[in-house]
Amino acid sequence: MGKQLVRMKAVVYTLPLFPQKVMLGLRKDLPSKIHHKISENWTSATLLLSPLVGTCSYVQWYWEKEKMEYRY
Repeated sequence: MGKQLVRMKAVVYTLPLFPQKVMLGLRKDLPSKIHHKISENWTSATLLLSPLVGTCSYVQWYWEKEKMEYRY
């Protein structure tokens, strides 16, 4: 039983000559996609955005109230 030489193929990593744009579809026509999603699910968008807007407006009002208390 003799040993036989086996040729191993080398793995070569290269960059493709014509790269594919994998993530191009996500950025393409983004404003219309966002508008479509919001118009399609407007109840969910309202339920999500109204607490955020309410909290932000309350914080702005509270900060102004605090500023005015120190003036007097």
